[in-house]
Amino acid sequence: MRRKGFLTVIGVLLSGLILFLAAGCGSGTQQGQTPEQKGAINLKLATMTSANHIYNQGAQRFADLIKERTGGRIQVIIYPDGQLGKGERELLEALQQGTIDLYAGSTGPLGGFSPSMMVVDFPFLFRDYNHVDKVLDGPVGQQLLTDLEKANLKGLAFWENGFRNLTNAKRPVVVPEDVRGLKIRTMENKVHLAAWKAVGANPAPMAWGEVYGALQQGAFDGQENPLVIVTTSKLYEVQKYLSLTQHVYSPAPIIMSLKKWNDLSKEDQDLFLKTAREVAPYQRNLGRDNEQKVLAELTEKGMQITREIDKAAWQRAMQPAYTEFAQEFGKDKINAILETK
Repeated sequence: MRRKGFLTVIGVLLSGLILFLAAGCGSGTQQGQTPEQKGAINLKLATMTSANHIYNQGAQRFADLIKERTGGRIQVIIYPDGQLGKGERELLEALQQGTIDLYAGSTGPLGGFSPSMMVVDFPFLFRDYNHVDKVLDGPVGQQLLTDLEKANLKGLAFWENGFRNLTNAKRPVVVPEDVRGLKIRTMENKVHLAAWKAVGANPAPMAWGEVYGALQQGAFDGQENPLVIVTTSKLYEVQKYLSLTQHVYSPAPIIMSLKKWNDLSKEDQDLFLKTAREVAPYQRNLGRDNEQKVLAELTEKGMQITREIDKAAWQRAMQPAYTEFAQEFGKDKINAILETK
């Protein structure tokens, strides 16, 4: 009995030790991430997307370079999958307050913080990826990043989510008339809402962390996002139809808390800007180079894909969004984007 009791106590102690070590080693980390390091400046970078999404792949490259270039003095810890907030708005508010340090995410909710950023969310504004790069890496893109400082945010660079496409669980969508009556989840963005209302859909915003469940339960018929979100978030499990509408291009700025930015030395500020911009082409190409592979995978998962879309018809149908908001969010910037060659 004594031996049995002794072994029981040892087992309990070992179990407790394992749980303690797991909690300590896993704090703020996922597989492949860097744990917090004593003595280093540890910065939290938050996203709403799964660990294998291109936001987090770009963030990991950024974190590795910052660690290498500072000799481990500064470490960026990545918190994916909404660990630090239920939605992008919540993460941006935490960024303003300085409770998180860095953010990589869509521009959808950013218009509520920096109105000029809303300009990139107009439908059919960008012609192709080459046009995107010239705009975002040029004067217009730089001005949009600079404007974020008025909201206590420091824009470092534009990364990418990609061109957004429509999915739904009801029927194939080819022409704008096909979406009439469909309840579509959108980001919290009034330009997006206006565009979908213009084609007869019933759009409504919802925090991303709640969307899969809402689609699964039928609270929404569909949603719109780049292909990489459809696959990494496993939307093929709850959405049968995918239409390659490419109605809006979705940049993904990497943003720093202005409070934390001001705490950095000038040398470290230069390093963060240089590194974020250096990672941009790598991060953007992660999605671009795999689009056909992703489409093949989604087909294998059972999605019915509509590839041939009359974009001119969709553009005409969504034109009321321009009429309603172009003046408010910067007609001069819209024209500058459209005229970029």
